[in-house]
Amino acid sequence: MRTITQLTEALFAKDGDAPVKVALPHTWNAQDGQDGEDDGSYWRGMGSYHLDLPAPIPGTRQYIEFQGANHVATVYCNGREIGTHRGGFSTFRYDLTEAMTEKENILTVEVTNAPSDVYPQMADFTFFGGLYRPVRLIQVPAAHFDLLKTGTTGLFITPHVAGLVRVDAFPVNAEGCTVRVDLCDASGAVVATGTAPAEAHTVLKLQVADPHLWNGRIDPYLYTAKATLLDGGDEMDEVTATFGFRSFHVDSNLGFFLNGKSYPLHGVARHQDRLDMGWAITPKEHAEDIALIQEVGANTIRLAHYQHDQVFYDLCDQTGMVIWAEIPFISRFNPSQAAHDNTISQMTELIAQNYNHPSICFWGISNEITIGGETEPLYQNLCELNALCKRLDPSRLTTMAELTMVPMDSEHVYITDVLSYNHYYGWYMGDVSENGPWLDEFHKKNPDRPVGISEYGAECILSWHSAKPENHDYTEEYQAYYHHEMLKTFAQRPYIWSTHVWNMFDFAADARDEGGCKGRNNKGLVTYDRKIKKDAFYVYKAYWTTEPMVHVSGRRFTDRAPGERTVTVYTNLPEVTLLLNGEVVGTQPAVDHAAVFAELPLQDGANTITARAGDVEDTITLNGVAESNPAYVLPKDDTKAGNWFVPEGEDAPGELEFIEGHFSINDKIGDILAHPVAGKILSEMFDRAGVGTGMMGMLSGFTLANMLKMAGKNMPASVPFALNDKLNKIAK
Repeated sequence: MRTITQLTEALFAKDGDAPVKVALPHTWNAQDGQDGEDDGSYWRGMGSYHLDLPAPIPGTRQYIEFQGANHVATVYCNGREIGTHRGGFSTFRYDLTEAMTEKENILTVEVTNAPSDVYPQMADFTFFGGLYRPVRLIQVPAAHFDLLKTGTTGLFITPHVAGLVRVDAFPVNAEGCTVRVDLCDASGAVVATGTAPAEAHTVLKLQVADPHLWNGRIDPYLYTAKATLLDGGDEMDEVTATFGFRSFHVDSNLGFFLNGKSYPLHGVARHQDRLDMGWAITPKEHAEDIALIQEVGANTIRLAHYQHDQVFYDLCDQTGMVIWAEIPFISRFNPSQAAHDNTISQMTELIAQNYNHPSICFWGISNEITIGGETEPLYQNLCELNALCKRLDPSRLTTMAELTMVPMDSEHVYITDVLSYNHYYGWYMGDVSENGPWLDEFHKKNPDRPVGISEYGAECILSWHSAKPENHDYTEEYQAYYHHEMLKTFAQRPYIWSTHVWNMFDFAADARDEGGCKGRNNKGLVTYDRKIKKDAFYVYKAYWTTEPMVHVSGRRFTDRAPGERTVTVYTNLPEVTLLLNGEVVGTQPAVDHAAVFAELPLQDGANTITARAGDVEDTITLNGVAESNPAYVLPKDDTKAGNWFVPEGEDAPGELEFIEGHFSINDKIGDILAHPVAGKILSEMFDRAGVGTGMMGMLSGFTLANMLKMAGKNMPASVPFALNDKLNKIAK
């Protein structure tokens, strides 16, 4: 039988530094990859790991398994090169047997997260480097289930909702052996069993009577398949897989259906990193994440933007989450053959390694990949990926996340089975009220195309507060308002097949520097360290959960001057009674899950506010003050476009001026391009940057300032000032 040893430490070195002992899993930029400093500390390059391997068990074959090494890893055993894996998020293995000695063995792994033709090419999240998931030595008899089958266990389960189960097993060196498969229910009882002669590809078909369905969060029932390789009466190897019986489909008018019943999908997107840990997290952190996602009431997760840990997919199976799993074909298209091949290999690994998970219903082929414009090579790459998904796994649906600017009639809209858009009306552009009309227009133009929202969100930094929140003030109040409006929008449109909040958790994005916070995307409903649930978290909990809850918002907006004393309470119950310092203020109905109590008569100093709804209550303390607390307001310079482009400690190369009646970087790109003189200036800039006309059209709704902001540190500080100066000279 197989023996598995998890390797827990290594000697690590980078850039010629002396090696140091590190614990595995490990990432070398857990801190500097989240600090946002433009000082070279965010190191991308090559790191080397040296691991001692235990002596081989006589008569076995030895395989090394890496569950995640970012982005490219080359493996050596005792100085012999074993192989190179290209892709930072999937499991891969190598056979070390011929390179091993009877006693001491050294494994060397060179890992690089430097730019290459491996995806992701560019993205709005930190690329943490290293052996950030477990490394294991697996020793098996000569006859065993194939460990080189695309990083899988060599066992694939295809259940049909009526109870028929097809089992595909891949034993090696197994001439004369037998494969036995036992299917067990959740209690461990065997409900079906079968045997077949071991062949390179062994297929068994079994029947489970009256199968208990996997029914999402309502009842995530799981079965287990156990495959045993027998040589006579001796058990040579054994592998297991959990699976579930379920059916699903998407209706373009009525949304998602699970097991024949309407099951509206509402959920979140998730990145895998954690404060001061980067990607080197443990099952403990995965369990904490799934618990918070359960608490908010989500029933679906978009696992962005890459293959996640098997531990997390298992948790999704166990908790009943419906999953969108995708590869990091994101943001920047590389037309090279090597990059194309990398999309194929990463998609192949994603599907093969996650084939047995009942939680996964959708394979995502790309995210915002048209940022550089729509081209024929990109379109063909996407079509090939979609066809690959259908060939490898016809049982699931394909999807993709489209950039806002992709036209409603673009050929990209029709590639996958279903699609979603990443829309940020109310944050990067426009007003939150524009989301609903856009969705209605798309549905009218494409009545047979299921459409969802794969990303939407607003930044929230807990330092900032306002009684009159507005877009881009980074306040907790604006984020809550924005998400409340989005939930109202979705509630009126049952045709939306899924919604995924961007994001469940704040995450590292080293190139970002906004709202007074460097190196982070702060759109999460929960803080990066998972310690604080923002007010917006409770807006969703009020909409998505049924266990009675009530939440008084604004607890970090402690000091309240006259005009700032209105309190909003979120609840899933019909009405709320509010008490101020123990005295009842009044009772209000919860309209759209919110009860608003206007301008409370706070006394000077501390005041206790308690909200009661049914048998639950929540209490906060607010201070009555005479004047607004200026510490709650993001300094104005931080909200102006110019602040984004000037590195800290440097002087601005000029003054940003906005002359009434003249163009500036605050104008929409489409309006600038439409002017014969201003448009020529902008077109020349786009030409120098290699931006095609298709991309110009997709950017037309953005202000030039917002487009430049998204370029982050890739944009020289002088560019926006020079552009703004030129545009200011042109009357509209």
